[in-house]
Amino acid sequence: MKPSKPYTQMSAAELAEATKQYDRMVIDKTRPLTPRERKLWEQAKRGRPKIGKGAKKISISLEGDLLHKADALAKKKGVNRSELIAGFVAAGLKRAV
Repeated sequence: MKPSKPYTQMSAAELAEATKQYDRMVIDKTRPLTPRERKLWEQAKRGRPKIGKGAKKISISLEGDLLHKADALAKKKGVNRSELIAGFVAAGLKRAV
C-alpha cells in the first residue's frame, strides 16, 4: 500500500504505522530456489566467464586523439575498447612472429 504522504512529512507514529511491515523477519516468506534459479544464481556468483586464461587489468597511456579514434572505431565495430585493443595486440603479435 502506498503511503498517503511522503515519509519525510510523517510524524513518528505515522511512520511507524506505514513501515510496520518491515519490522517482521522476511525469512519466513522465502522458498528454496528452483533448479533453473539455482543455475542462474551459480552463474551470477562466478562473475564474468574466463576467455583463455582470463583477463588481466592493465593501465596504459594513449594520446587523447588516438584514444578518441579508437573509441569511435570500437563503437563502429560494435565492440568495447578492451576488445578493440586486445584484437590489435593479437594481430600485431601474429604479424611479429
